[in-house]
This record gives sequence, C-alpha cells and structure tokens, in this order.
Amino acid sequence: MSDSRLKGSAGRSVVARLFPIMTAVLVGFLVIGVALPVLPLHVTNDLGFGPLVVGLVAGAQFAAALLSRIWAGSYSDRRGAKRSVFVGLLAAAAAGLLYLVSIAFLKEPPISVAILLVGRAVLGGAESFIITGGIAWGLGLVERQHAGKVIAWVGTAMFAAMALGGPLGSILYTSFGFVAIALMTALLPLFVFAYVSQTPAAILPSHGQHACFNVILSAVWLPGVGAALASMGYCAILAFSSLFFVDMQWQPVWMAFTAFGAALIAARTIAGHLPDRLGGARVAFLFVIVQVAGLLLMGVAKTTLLASLGAALSGVGYSLVYPGLGVEAVRTIAPRNRGMAMGLYTAFLDVAMALGSPFLGWVGGHVGLRSVFLASAMIVGCAAAVAIQVERRHHVTA
Repeated sequence: MSDSRLKGSAGRSVVARLFPIMTAVLVGFLVIGVALPVLPLHVTNDLGFGPLVVGLVAGAQFAAALLSRIWAGSYSDRRGAKRSVFVGLLAAAAAGLLYLVSIAFLKEPPISVAILLVGRAVLGGAESFIITGGIAWGLGLVERQHAGKVIAWVGTAMFAAMALGGPLGSILYTSFGFVAIALMTALLPLFVFAYVSQTPAAILPSHGQHACFNVILSAVWLPGVGAALASMGYCAILAFSSLFFVDMQWQPVWMAFTAFGAALIAARTIAGHLPDRLGGARVAFLFVIVQVAGLLLMGVAKTTLLASLGAALSGVGYSLVYPGLGVEAVRTIAPRNRGMAMGLYTAFLDVAMALGSPFLGWVGGHVGLRSVFLASAMIVGCAAAVAIQVERRHHVTA
C-alpha cells in the first residue's frame, strides 16, 4: 500500500513540475491546431488549388521544422530550454502576421500561396523550438526514470491543442474566414510569457562536454526511423482527413482529426507510464499494430462513424509509438545533450512529413483520397520491424 502511495505521489510531483511547460506547449500548438482542418479548405476553396498544393503547404511546415530542429536542440542545450520555448512562441506570432499578409493577396492566388508557404515555414521553426525546448526543459526538471512520462505528457499537450484547435478553427473559419485564424495565430502566443516566466529553468550539469553530432546520431537514428514511419499515419490524418470528409459529404469535417487527438490524449493519460515500465521498443511495437488497424478502417469506411472510429484507433496506436521510441533514443544520452538528441529524433519525423505530405497528396490526386489512408497503413506497418530491431539493439548494448 505504501509503495502505491509513493508512486502516486511521485506521479503527481512530475505532473506539477511539467504543468507550466505543458501549458506553454498547449498554447503554442493551439495556433497550429486551429489551421490544420481549415488550411486545406482555404487553399482549395479560397485560392483554387488542388491536393498537390495542399500537400506542399502542409509539408512546408514540416520541412522548415526539419531544417531548424538541430538548431533548436543545440540552442536548447547551450542557451537554455526555457529560452528556446520563448523563441518559438515569438516565431509563431510572426507566422500569424504572414498569414494576414497572404490574405491581402487573395485576388492573386500564386502570390498569396507563396506568402502562405513562408508563413507555414516560420511556423515550422516555431514548432521546432517549442516542442524541442519543452521536452528538454521537462527532462531537466524531473528524474531520469520519468523520461517516458515527460515525452508522453508534453507531447499530449501538443495533441490536446490540435484536438481543441480542430473544432475551434472550423468555427472561426466558417464564421469569419481565414483572417480569424491569422489573428489568433499572431496574438495568442504573446499571452503566455508572464505565466511561463515564473517556471524555473532546467539546471544543466556544470561538468562534462557536449557530445559530438555523430555520437548522438548513432544513438538516435534507429528509433528515429521507426518514429518517422509511424508518423506517416499522423501525416495522412493531419493533412487529408478533412478533405476526405468533404469528398464523402460527411460532417463535421474536423471529426476525424479531433477523434484522433482525443483518443491519443486518453491513451497517454491512462498508459503513459508503460514505456518507462515495460520498455519503449516493446510498447512501440504493440501500438504500431493498433495504429495500422485504425488506418485500414479509415481506408475502407463507408460511414462517418466508422471513419471516426478508425481515426480514434489510429490515435490510440500512435500515442505511445513516439514516446516509446523516444525513451530508447535518449536512454544513453547525457543530460547536457538531451536537447540535441530530441531535436535529431524529432527531425526524423519532419523528414517523413515533409516528404510524406506531397507524396500522399500525389496518391490522393491520382488514386483517390481513400487510398491515402491505405497507403499510409502499409508504411506505418514497417515501423513494427524497426521496433523489434531497436529492442534487439537494447539487449545487445545491455
């Protein structure tokens, strides 16, 4: 009985220390989430472009995040993870201003979409600094044995923002147009500084040197490949679920992504401790199978209910793949280098999404939007084999 009380107290202590960071990530990613279900509609309906351009606009954010991820990790390690989060919030506000400028050129769609692409790129950099700095900040505030909880729960704040952002963005877009999304993106990040500034910064060890890039990459690359493959399912739902619902004349168009996000949050809340307890690679393998089943269900669904159920099942599956493999990525990394390690690990996701969004857009344009989810299920299934290899490598190292 006393052991369970101690574990419960420790869990609450971790949550209390992470809560301000989770709040900052929640607000920072809410401005990303409000655009996700309506950006494809804005590009298609307001600007007159097809699925390929939708994929390019969505992929611009991930491409920019990829290019800035290592910079964000290095900045976090050397200048402080808390400062990294602040830089990300300011960049998010700047992206909102670019959204506003793009709206001024609606009568010139090529110019408007070009400015929108720049705004999405800036937002990609903001995302990189916020999530990389947030996870590194959390890892610096709690004990090493809670690394899985940090990665899962800080990531949960990100998905909670996107799940809330779906219906909120749709309401704003329907009522006021894309200008409401732009204003919210420009203003909301500026309101979180006062609260977050009261949270102590993580104290880095005063001894030791920063590891070289190749040493960190050798520890991170295999879990990163697995997470990248699994993220193709997230990419499919992120960029194309709203268009799929519109094509099938299903309402509301944001339901699939919100179901995905809500299920992911619930799964991490209930089972977020499993990577720390059972092993990250083992948990990732099991949850990849669940994610594949959800994507296949979406691909064959004939009703809104089945499609939403498939999205929810996919969310449950994806929920512990990223933190599970993330635990393996930082297992042997010293605290002074965790920002760079998480930056590199997340960069693999960015590669998958930067390339995956246009690729899935090409598939959807040539074969149909339903095929997007079937193709992504096949790619996600390959992550199970990677998880097995990560588990084997862990045993050999041990």
